This record gives sequence, C-alpha cells and structure tokens, in this order.
Amino acid sequence: MKIKNALEKNTKQAIVNKIVNYLDKNPGENVDKIFSAIKLLTKDKSALAQIEFVENYYNNDKSKHEFIQDILKNTDTKCLKKFFTNFFANANWYAGPKRQKYMDEENTKIPFVMLLSPSMRCPLHCKGCYASSYSKKDDIPPEEVDRIIGEARDLGIYYIIILGGEPFFNDYLLDIYEKYDDVMFTPFTSGLLLNEKIADRIKKCGNVIPMLSIEGFENDTDARRGKGTYQKVLKAMDMLHERGILFGVSSAVTRTNINTVLSDEFTDMLIEKGSKMSWYFLFMPVNGEDEDFNMMLTAEQRDYLGKRAREIRANKPYFTLDFFNDAPYVGGCIAGKYYFHVNSKEDVEPCIFSHFSTVNLKGRHLIDAFRDPFFKKLRSIQPYNKNMLRPCMMIDNTNVIINVCKEVGAKPDDSGAEKMLHDNEFHKKITKSAEDFVPYAEKTWDEVFKKKGNDNFAKG
Repeated sequence: MKIKNALEKNTKQAIVNKIVNYLDKNPGENVDKIFSAIKLLTKDKSALAQIEFVENYYNNDKSKHEFIQDILKNTDTKCLKKFFTNFFANANWYAGPKRQKYMDEENTKIPFVMLLSPSMRCPLHCKGCYASSYSKKDDIPPEEVDRIIGEARDLGIYYIIILGGEPFFNDYLLDIYEKYDDVMFTPFTSGLLLNEKIADRIKKCGNVIPMLSIEGFENDTDARRGKGTYQKVLKAMDMLHERGILFGVSSAVTRTNINTVLSDEFTDMLIEKGSKMSWYFLFMPVNGEDEDFNMMLTAEQRDYLGKRAREIRANKPYFTLDFFNDAPYVGGCIAGKYYFHVNSKEDVEPCIFSHFSTVNLKGRHLIDAFRDPFFKKLRSIQPYNKNMLRPCMMIDNTNVIINVCKEVGAKPDDSGAEKMLHDNEFHKKITKSAEDFVPYAEKTWDEVFKKKGNDNFAKG
C-alpha cells in the first residue's frame, strides 16, 4: 500500500510540475494542455464534471475565454503559479484525502476553508459592520495565529481568509504568509493601509489574493465607509493591478446601493481596474436596530441580486459570487461544514455572521471544534430547507439557530447574537423578512434551478 501511495503521489507531482511549467512559459497558449493535465489529476467525478464544464465554457463562450486569457496573460508568474499549486493542487488534490480520512474514520468534517480574524481593530466605523460589537482590544497573539494556521494546514486546510477588523493593521501577517507559502491567503481589506511597500511584499509572497471592500461609486462607498475611502480603494486597486497581483472586491449589498453595485457601469469599471471577481454579501441585521433592518434588502431586491449576479457572470469576462443566492450550487448553507470562523477572542464559530460558539482555542486544538457536537449537529440537519435559495439558519430558517444552540449548549459571543436568541422583537422582524422572501425564492427555485441544488455538497 505504501508503494502504491508513493507511486500515486509521484505521478500526481509530475503532472503538477508539468502544469507549473506551462504556467511559467506562455500560459495563454497552453490552455488546452493545462486542462488536459488537470483532468488527469482529478479522480472525483463531480469535480471532473465541473472542470469539463469550465473547459467547455472557455472553448465556446467568448466572455469566459477572454476572462481566462486575461488571468493567464496579465497575472504575475509567481502569483499565477502559487494560485494553481496552493489552491488547486494543495487545497484540493493533496489535502482532500487528508480531510476525507477524518470523515471516514470518525465522522468528523474538516472544512475546506478557515476564516480567521486576528484583530477587530479597523480605521473605519462602517454602519452595520458585523464586527462592530466586538472588542477592539482583543488581538490574537501572533504566536497563537501561527499555531492556529499551522494546525489548520496539518488538518488539510490550505485556503485561509483573513478578516477583522483590518488585516493590514498587523504587519506580522505578511511574515505568516511567507512562512506558510504552500497555503493560499485572502485578506478582506478596506485598502486604506495598502502602500507600495506592502504591495511589493504581496507580490513577493505570491500566495495572497486580496479582496477590497467597496460599496459602489464614490457617494455610496463614502456614505457607508467614510469620506475619502473610495479614492483610496481605487488607488489600492491600481497598486495591485500594476504588479499583476490577483485581487477582487467585496460589496455589502444594501437597500440603497444595490442598483449601483450591480450596474454594468460599476462592473465594467472594476474590470478595467483589474478586479477578477465581485463577492456580494447581503447586509445582515447584526445589531437588530431599526436602521439595520431598513438597510436590509427587500425580498424583491434579494431575488434581483441573484438574477443580476448570474447575468454578470454569464455575460462579462468577470466572476461574481453571491453568498446567499448561489447557495444551490454548494448544497445550501456551508457553515461549519465547508467553512468556519475563528474570531479575535479565539471562539470558533460556524459562520462569519453566526456568532455562536462551543469551543475557544485558548489552550485547545482546532480539531476539537470539528469533533464537537455543535458543528456535527449543523451538518446533520443541512440543508435546512429543500429550497436551497433559503439556506440560512438565521435569516431564512429563523428557529434553527435557536433550537441548535439550546440542544448543544452553544453560547452567543456578541450582543447581536444575544438578540438573535433572546430578543422576541428581533425574532419577529427577522422572521417577517424570511416570510416575505418565500414567494420569490419559490419562483426562482422552480424556474431557474428546476428545484435542484447540489445534493452531494448538501450531504457534506
């Protein structure tokens, strides 16, 4: 068995090396060879079907052809090779069997991606920020961040999203990125602290894909994030684009900025600036105040967000990801199953918006959180709704989080989560919002998705 495993590993490494060589020399002219080599590495039928789907799009869809060619021709070579080796080879092909072993041997699911908030410190005070109620004094010590990331990698987690707060407040994180050069990192940043020196370090690392927060054009961005932030984030885009660093943007979609962030004009500007993707998040009522609910999308707007995200993805050389309306593609909710969050107090949470925990990592190992009944219970009852356009245990299926927390003893770790469990008025408001969305979700689930989501992913 050891000889067989060694042979398989050597064969896999030889194919990876061949793809890296293609990426090193005229990658735009070697796309067919790259696809062929990737398919040789992929044994999972579902993953193979997805690769063939992308290949078919590349060969037959003008916008997708243009998108992939743009990435291959205009990305710094080291960044391109790190993206392939860390995200595809390490996170998927090498680490997949390692994660699966825990599932097979002890029914413990190791998520694909870790979200980590080393600090909640931030130069901005954005209205409705999910991090607003956290203490700005609690930073995870650098040696603890190192330990947590090391444990995650040992478990088979090779994709780590760095949140906060503002990730670039902590200079040591650049050293962490360099140390763990076989892991892919995505810091979500305001862009305000990015400068030429940091941009050079990111390029040197090669394994960092920043996501820059932007809420539309200048009026919308500055209204929520503070005067002058729009011009600063555009400057940050220019610094990254000039160096060939892959980056994208994230937008919290509200009742007032939805038409802007989904417009052709705004999307085309982002493409011109060098962004490769937009990640849309529903504005969440983290504090339960009236102004929070007033900023939430209406049911009609939430449905429109999904429609426009699919249209942009289909018709432009650009990738869009709608955290909620794309849920059918990943089997509904993925919290505690394919991803999880470690906050600045080292509480392990199932989701960046779900501030409940049973395990704190001070003096404990990361694997303990995955072995705990909390995550296992969530996985056992997912998807929470047959209609995977209603995936969330808080804003769609509003009793789920209450019932699960009661059963497993999960505790809220901020004031917003406390209201989610114990504030009757808050629960009435969020339930009303969920009920309003039902007819829109049912119509789209039937007409667009034919009442079918990714059942394999849903099972975990």
